[in-house]
Amino acid sequence: SRWIKSADKVGQAGDLAAQAWEASFGPEPGPVSLILPADTAWLEGGKPGATRARPSLRQPDTITIDVAAAAVKSASKPIIIINGTALTEAGLAQAARVKAAGVRVLTDTFFPRQARGAGRFIPDRMQYFAEGAMSDLEGSDLMLIAGTQVPVAFFAYPGKPSVLVPEGCTPMKIGGPETDSAAILEALADALGAKEAAPVAELDLPGAPTGALNAATIGASIARHMPEGSFVSDDGVSNGLPSFLMTQRARPHDWMMLTGGAIGQGMPLALGASLAAPARKTLCITGDGAGMYTNQALWSMAREGANVVNVVFVNHSYRILNIELARTGAGNPGPAAQELLGLGHPEIDWVKLSEAQGVPAVSATNAEEFDLALERAFAADGPQLIAAHVPAR
Repeated sequence: SRWIKSADKVGQAGDLAAQAWEASFGPEPGPVSLILPADTAWLEGGKPGATRARPSLRQPDTITIDVAAAAVKSASKPIIIINGTALTEAGLAQAARVKAAGVRVLTDTFFPRQARGAGRFIPDRMQYFAEGAMSDLEGSDLMLIAGTQVPVAFFAYPGKPSVLVPEGCTPMKIGGPETDSAAILEALADALGAKEAAPVAELDLPGAPTGALNAATIGASIARHMPEGSFVSDDGVSNGLPSFLMTQRARPHDWMMLTGGAIGQGMPLALGASLAAPARKTLCITGDGAGMYTNQALWSMAREGANVVNVVFVNHSYRILNIELARTGAGNPGPAAQELLGLGHPEIDWVKLSEAQGVPAVSATNAEEFDLALERAFAADGPQLIAAHVPAR
C-alpha cells in the first residue's frame, strides 16, 4: 500500500491514489491506502476527479516469449512457476499445453485462488520448507516465472537457503504479478508448438474414513462431501496440507490460500467469498490458533446467514509456531515458551464459542463422527462449525 496524505480536496484524492500506484507499480489493480483528514466526513467535497480507465493486466511480450521458448528448447530440465490468471480454469488449460511440451509446471507455495478438481490440470506446488523445495527442484537448469516472482523461503534461517533457485539453474522472468499469466502461458505454448495437452484430473472420491481423527481422515471426508462449485478458504496451517492433496480429484472447486503469512484470514475470507457468491458453498478450514485471531467472523456469518462450513482443527497448540521455533536451532523450548505457544490453559470450547455467536456447532473425535458431521453441515443452510479434535503432533 502507498499512503496518500496531501489531498486537500476529496475529489483529488482518487487521482492522487491512482497516480501513486501507477508511478510505483504500473497499471496493475491492487490495494491503495487512502488517508483523509477527519473533516472529510462533514465538509462539502471538492470537485470530482476525472474518471480513469480501469487498470488492466499487461499482455505477453512477443520477444520475451520467443527468448523463453528458445531457452526451453535448449534446456534439459526446464520448469515454470505460475500464479495469477494462470491458475484460472482457462489458464490451467494452457499450463497443460506447456507441460505437454516438456516443461514442469509448479504453482507458488501459496496463491490467492486456484481452480481445482475434476476436469482441470493439476500443477505441482512449491514446497514450503526451503530445503524440501531445493531438493525437489534439484537438477532444474531453467526456471521460468509467470505471474509471480523468483521464489524465496517463507522464513530465513541460519544455514538454510533463502532464494529457492538451485545451483546451475537460470531464472527467467517472462511476466510478474502485473501480467496476464494465462495469456503468457498460451503464447509460450504456441511458441513451443504444443499441439497436445497434459491429462486433466479425473473424478476420484475416497471411501468413508474410519478410526482416528487426523488431518488425513479429515481430508478424505472433505474430498468425499464437498459440493461442486465450492470455495475453500484454507487457513489450516500445519494440518491443512492433506486436505489440499486429497481434493485434487474432487468435484470442481476453487481453493483460496493464506498468502501473507499472518494466520487468521481463514474465517473472514470465507465470509467474504460466501457473501460474494451466496449460491455456492464455502468451506473454511482453520487451526484453533488461527481461528482465535478472527473468530468474531462467526458472528457475522450468523448475522448474514452465510453458507460457510467451518472446520476447526483443535489441537490446543500454535503448532506451526512450534515447528518454526524448532527450525531456528534454538533448542527445545522451555516452560515459558511452551506456555506461550499452547492453547490448553484454559482449553477453548469451540462448540460453546461458536454457538454463543449464533453458529450451530458439533465436536468430532473420530473419523466416523467427523464424516457424518461434515455431510450434515454441507446439507444444511447457513453457517455451521465442526470442532475436529486432532493430535497435537
